[in-house]
Amino acid sequence: MKRLVLIFLFPVLCFSAFSQVKPNEKLVFAASYEISGLMTNIAQVTLQTENVSTSKSTFLHLSAEAATFSKWDSYFKIHDLYESYVHPTTLKPSLYKRNVTGCSYTKTEKYLYNSNSTINSVSKRMNRPEKKSTFKIGASTVDIVALLYKVRYYDFSKVPAGKAVSFILVFDEKEIPVWVKVLGKETINNKVAGKKECYKLSIGAKTNKLKGTDKNLIWITTDAKRLPLMIKFSIPVGVGQLILSGASGI
Repeated sequence: MKRLVLIFLFPVLCFSAFSQVKPNEKLVFAASYEISGLMTNIAQVTLQTENVSTSKSTFLHLSAEAATFSKWDSYFKIHDLYESYVHPTTLKPSLYKRNVTGCSYTKTEKYLYNSNSTINSVSKRMNRPEKKSTFKIGASTVDIVALLYKVRYYDFSKVPAGKAVSFILVFDEKEIPVWVKVLGKETINNKVAGKKECYKLSIGAKTNKLKGTDKNLIWITTDAKRLPLMIKFSIPVGVGQLILSGASGI
């Protein structure tokens, strides 16, 4: 249960579209999980963006935070923060941070991306000693937060129904192939955004954390805002969904 946050963040290469990512945007999702046959609201997921400047560069800071409501903490506590500092237009990451807290589990992780397609990693799990390592990745490999925005702003209007687009994710110092298949378009009625035409997308990955064919889905509006209105996921221990429940700066 405690690793549900990875599934919450998973779903959400036409680089010309990435300039649409806006700073000072905040999206809030109500996260539900099926318990005893009923879809139950157990957590909140928040995505935020902001510009961050250093003496040499300006980055777009992307953050994704997931937290269970306190009444569920004794069952499966989640309070996780994922952050990525990326180029404002290409979304190429420079720094990634992860801070995970569960009922009996903690982990911190930091990736520093180098120009030669390597990552310097520093991580600490539970009470174990800090671990440092360097490993190689492909030139287009990104962390999970940057991937969320790449998927969101990809130009799916040029992808026929039934076709898939491939990405490579780095997670836990491993590269994971991810594919996004266009299933077509559907109209979704959302309390925040209203009635919107959406791309209906199927998310797949080379991992045992996702279950079924076309069971992990995301609906992204076809307009310029590219809002993820709804996400449904299926994992070995059950099913759940995220619904956009709040938005500002869009």
